[in-house]
Amino acid sequence: MINLYGAHITSLSIHRVGNKINNEPIFLSEETYKADDELTPLLKEYFLKPFREKEENYFQFVHETDLEFHELFNISTKIFNAPEKIHEQSKLITQHLYNQSLHPHIKAGEVYIVHFENVQIDNEKVNAIGIFKSEIKQDFLQFSEKENQIDAQLQHGVNLNKLDKGCLIFNVKKEEGYKILSVDSNRYDTRYWLESFLGVDAFEDENFYTKKYLKFCQDFAKDVVLPAEDKKEEVLFMNRAVNHFAKNDNFEESLFINEVIDNPDLIPEFKNYKTEQAPKYKIEDLTEFAIANTAVTAARKKIKNVIILDTNIQIKLDFINPESAEKFVEKGWDEEKQMYYYLVYFNKEQKS
Repeated sequence: MINLYGAHITSLSIHRVGNKINNEPIFLSEETYKADDELTPLLKEYFLKPFREKEENYFQFVHETDLEFHELFNISTKIFNAPEKIHEQSKLITQHLYNQSLHPHIKAGEVYIVHFENVQIDNEKVNAIGIFKSEIKQDFLQFSEKENQIDAQLQHGVNLNKLDKGCLIFNVKKEEGYKILSVDSNRYDTRYWLESFLGVDAFEDENFYTKKYLKFCQDFAKDVVLPAEDKKEEVLFMNRAVNHFAKNDNFEESLFINEVIDNPDLIPEFKNYKTEQAPKYKIEDLTEFAIANTAVTAARKKIKNVIILDTNIQIKLDFINPESAEKFVEKGWDEEKQMYYYLVYFNKEQKS
């Protein structure tokens, strides 16, 4: 978990990159940018707001041979070791970004290299490096007074409410390739930012494992539980799965299977499904791991607990009280109408 509210900017360098394949130039500033007291908090919010609003999916630098050959990993290490020399390293970062701008759709823009202090991650205060890029420019009106007349001028600039691209490199887990967060508002060139420029892959920690295992369970429920039983049992299976994760600090697969899978016939199906599908989720040998509560909360929000019927009726099951669905909702078949039905028991209707 991260907390960015106490972070403050200790260094800011601004450069500009064009599209290299279109022969657009690169511009490197000679010195760091000195923002005044009015602009600094606005820039901080512009840089960090997207990361506070985004699910924490961490990345790490990776290299097919060894991290010592990873350009951004080495630059980041130099900055963390000597933050006072970040401006010269910021030029190398910008040059590296320019060298990867090899697709005609990649837009020119300003590049901001920032050093942050007092960033909190996993209850530890650390330094961080921010790399941000503004691409989309917007028109706006600038007004001024001239004698007894208001004058309007059309100008072109960056909207501080929307960051186009950015990443935060935290000074933790260096041996694994640092922990990194990334945002990209413009999806047309994702490979350029994540793969070509940053050179990252998903960081395989408890958050990664929790999220991937729950996604695996969700697909098992859809592909196996639903065809074998019905929509109600699919929903209840995922409800039990999420609740199991929510009430435990550590995951142990055999305990999970015994508590979550009600139908014994589905246990071998679960194991076979994992054998076949595990590489897709990167959980081949995963049977024990620490559970990340933030990932469980995020997964619960995404899981649908609604039975949608073809008669324009929806039945919403309560994830907080799953026993109600098991006790008071029954599924049956009406011979006369040749239709399925759900029978719902209750004492009285609640006021909304």
